[in-house]
Amino acid sequence: MAAHLQGSLFDQTDPIDPAGRAGGTDGAGGIGPGPLTGVRRSVLGDGAWLDLLPGWLSGADALFVHLARTVPWRAERRRMYDREVAVPRLLAFYGAADPLPHPALDAARDALSARYAAELGEPFVTAGLCYYRDGRDSVAWHGDRIGRGSREDTMVAIVSVGEPRDLALRPRGGGAPARRVPLGHGDLVVMGGSCQRTWEHAVPKTARGAGPRISVQFRPRGVR
Repeated sequence: MAAHLQGSLFDQTDPIDPAGRAGGTDGAGGIGPGPLTGVRRSVLGDGAWLDLLPGWLSGADALFVHLARTVPWRAERRRMYDREVAVPRLLAFYGAADPLPHPALDAARDALSARYAAELGEPFVTAGLCYYRDGRDSVAWHGDRIGRGSREDTMVAIVSVGEPRDLALRPRGGGAPARRVPLGHGDLVVMGGSCQRTWEHAVPKTARGAGPRISVQFRPRGVR
């Protein structure tokens, strides 16, 4: 399932084996999150905010290869108007009781839960994965409003591995130019406050040569 990835010169680790190890003896092989002290927050308006930390996850390219090869990706089809269409990306979901596909993701989820405990008031518990194979894969404008996100402030933390793709954001209902944040190679973005209710986000299709990318979305209980 792995697609060709152009590795980052700033994110080099030893190759991983099929079990997810890459050098060392700790089972994670130097793949994992760094400190969260460099997070930069942008206030979006209407109670929404965005935190960004480029390159938070070290060994991100090796992690991409591991996830692309080992995650049980599924292709979905959805009803759109009068016909059924293919969802333009591959998907996987890990519930609160499911083991994550690499220990680096456990470490990332724990670090995010600790960092945002005071604001969120609860841990991140689920992980949704999206595999964007090339520039034709995308996700349309939406907010994570299934469940509590439709009526409560919440958070969604996204870690991206693989080639960068733009995360676009705009106020719900339009009325302002969309903001674009390129994410890949271990970058972290956290959407918080009212962001899921008052703003929308998307990964647009692109005609430029786009390499493969996997995003990992950590969410608290009852948010999809």
